[in-house]
Amino acid sequence: QVQLMESGGGSVQAGGSLTLSCAASGQLSRNYCMGWYRRFPGTTPSAVAAVDSDGNTVYKDSVKGRFIITKDNTKNTLVLQMNDLNPEDSGPYYCFAGDPGVLQSGGACHARKSGREYWGSGTLVTVSS
Repeated sequence: QVQLMESGGGSVQAGGSLTLSCAASGQLSRNYCMGWYRRFPGTTPSAVAAVDSDGNTVYKDSVKGRFIITKDNTKNTLVLQMNDLNPEDSGPYYCFAGDPGVLQSGGACHARKSGREYWGSGTLVTVSS
């Protein structure tokens, strides 16, 4: 069983930066993907950025050039560096893992049909104008 725990959310003014981290406990396979979704209550999660076990990355168009997703295999941690933030970036951000998983353009990570999905409990990002 894999558990995901986010940290690093907070409030910042437009143009500022935040770093989100996701610590994964438990063992993922060799073909997983992990990513960040923004998810408002009662709505479909919106992909932001994702990375697979080979280090390939995908991003939502609106964050390209501003956000950077990385994973630290030694610490089992996923990091999202968010720069030049704007109010439209605000919302609850959730860490996700698909195992096994596959990346999809637009910043998504999906679990394969035989795979499992794992979600963190979320962290809130608020960007004021």
